[in-house]
Amino acid sequence: MDRSDGASASDEDLLRLHAPQVLGALVRRYGHFDPAEDAVQEALIAAARQWPKEGVPGNPRGWLIRVASRRLTDRLRSDTARRRREETAAALTPADAFVAPPPGEGLAGPGGRAPSEDDTLTLLFLCCHPALSPAAQIALTLRAVGGLTTAEIARAHLVGEATMAQRISRAKRAVRGAEFRAPEPEDRDRRLAAVLQVLYLIFNEGYTATAGPELHRTDLAREAVRLTRAVRRLLPREGRVTGLLALMILTEARTPARTGAHGELIPLDEQDRSLWDRTAIAEGTALAEEALTQGPAGDYQLQAAIAALHDEAGRAEDTDWPQILALYDLLVHRTPDPAAALGRAVAVAMVHGPRAGLAEVDALAEALPGEGHYRLDAVRAHLLERAGELQAARTAYLTAAEHTLSQPEARYLRDRADRIDS
Repeated sequence: MDRSDGASASDEDLLRLHAPQVLGALVRRYGHFDPAEDAVQEALIAAARQWPKEGVPGNPRGWLIRVASRRLTDRLRSDTARRRREETAAALTPADAFVAPPPGEGLAGPGGRAPSEDDTLTLLFLCCHPALSPAAQIALTLRAVGGLTTAEIARAHLVGEATMAQRISRAKRAVRGAEFRAPEPEDRDRRLAAVLQVLYLIFNEGYTATAGPELHRTDLAREAVRLTRAVRRLLPREGRVTGLLALMILTEARTPARTGAHGELIPLDEQDRSLWDRTAIAEGTALAEEALTQGPAGDYQLQAAIAALHDEAGRAEDTDWPQILALYDLLVHRTPDPAAALGRAVAVAMVHGPRAGLAEVDALAEALPGEGHYRLDAVRAHLLERAGELQAARTAYLTAAEHTLSQPEARYLRDRADRIDS
């Protein structure tokens, strides 16, 4: 939400929290995914303008639903056939299933879930409809459920904003008319991989924003954790879900130590580990252990195990790097992902020395098309500095700083380069 509309940071967090719930409620009642999303955006803009002046209503989700419903109704009334469908849907929908009740007074859904949570989950699986390609599933979910802008999604996928806008528009057209209901178990399982990938992308964008002045977007990270908890309640014995939730919790537990007094980025090996959230680490570690018992170890289970090893180390020098390298070996063997390969390169450097790690980074650079992979340049810079090649390290730090759109990361990389000069 644009701050020029007058919305404060807390208002923005509240709007982002409720946006997918409101969209889910409208799509459930009316269908018409694309105009429903437009109506929700209009309601969010209205809230951003009114709430700072008039105060946040006691039931903000209900307020947004009513405003968005009126906007959507105005649009649908211009078409007789749509008006008839609206009236039919209204007649078939119990009133208390649409107007959001005050917090704590709503009817519980299956398994004790609130209707708004069910709507968000159904919307999540709708965005991962089998009629869509994996890329379209991810883009649509990031837009409709995660609340990312088209520009943010485009940067995450390394494509142009116009290309991503077209991809999202095609995805909306593809799910037009799809029934808004929870998928059957067999269909749900087929869509689960895409759902989890989307949730992980939302979390990553929240934990380390791809662009802008802030390193951490708390609203996105928390929303990803909340949705993943909801999926786990739906599938409590699914190892991939348990593993992803463990990975998110273990990673988020380090947040208090990631930045300094002036917002500067602090790398993992320099963080004050007494600031880490030990309660979250205990929960995440227990979930990671449970995930490894829920079938064959997949990507999320392995990444959660790696995160647990980092979090369990009281000091950076106590980290069990040989075990982490062994887990990365399994992970890279399963999934030839550049991010996993880069993590493995760091582990190789910690076990076998910086030059061994540099060889891995160089091999990875040759395998990646194009230029401008700033994380690869940043890792190369760290390893060059550890190997004593200071001028080469300085150049790599500055190259990485040029390619990142994150202001905190760019400042950190330039500071490392300046430290070499001094």
